[in-house]
Amino acid sequence: RVQLMESGGGEVQAGGSIRLSCRASGDDNYSRYCLGWYRAVPGKDRAGVAAHDSDGSTEYGTSVQGRFTVSRNNAKNILYLQMNSLEPEETGMYFCMAELCKPRDYDVVHAMVVNPNVAVSWGQGTQVTVAS
Repeated sequence: RVQLMESGGGEVQAGGSIRLSCRASGDDNYSRYCLGWYRAVPGKDRAGVAAHDSDGSTEYGTSVQGRFTVSRNNAKNILYLQMNSLEPEETGMYFCMAELCKPRDYDVVHAMVVNPNVAVSWGQGTQVTVAS
């Protein structure tokens, strides 16, 4: 099963930016996975942030559209999340997730954002703290 490792978290002031990275390993064919990000906060459900298939289809949570950008380097097996204009309520642990999918499988990309629990694999997470 694919293994995921996040990096890039930290603390930033409200309105600031952070870029997260997720490196995938342990599989010889990463193109069969859709990759994405979700946020976890104690006491709350996982919140899907963004997802990306291997062929360019993306999906974003409603609250982050226009501010966050998910991108994928298939040659390096890395998924990125550029987060701009961060808000204090976006503080949390950010996890990279993976789900099996075919190229241009928009249904899976959409499902990962609506319900991150569909993912078959996720990393250890990286903390993002947005100070007000």
